[in-house]
Amino acid sequence: MKKDIVVPKVEDVYVAAVKGYNELHRTEDWNIYIINNKSVALEMILIVSTGYSSDKITSTMRHKLEALPPKSYAKVELIMEDLLSLKNEFLVTFFQDNKMYDKSFVFEPNTINNLSLKKLPLIKELGVLAN
Repeated sequence: MKKDIVVPKVEDVYVAAVKGYNELHRTEDWNIYIINNKSVALEMILIVSTGYSSDKITSTMRHKLEALPPKSYAKVELIMEDLLSLKNEFLVTFFQDNKMYDKSFVFEPNTINNLSLKKLPLIKELGVLAN
């Protein structure tokens, strides 16, 4: 029965951490973004995030976006500096052409940092892509 279920491979969708200036608090903050580098829109996007290590676990956060247009991105959440030493996982589920797609994006501990900054798809700022 399970062998009959086909889960399509997620391509051209990314989760990235981007450092930006928060004018309200006058701080440099890391924010998580979802990037749709496809030529079609994503619908009913659900993102479940959690951070964990062998002795710590964060609260589970849930986010929903009705749609994400082609070649666009959206801010998902702020990630606190204290959580960068944890493994941070983002489970992303969405619909495209009436098919459900699902992928787990992971930032390994301490991989979100200034030394790991790289050019990102669509976003002008430098950032770190999740695996």
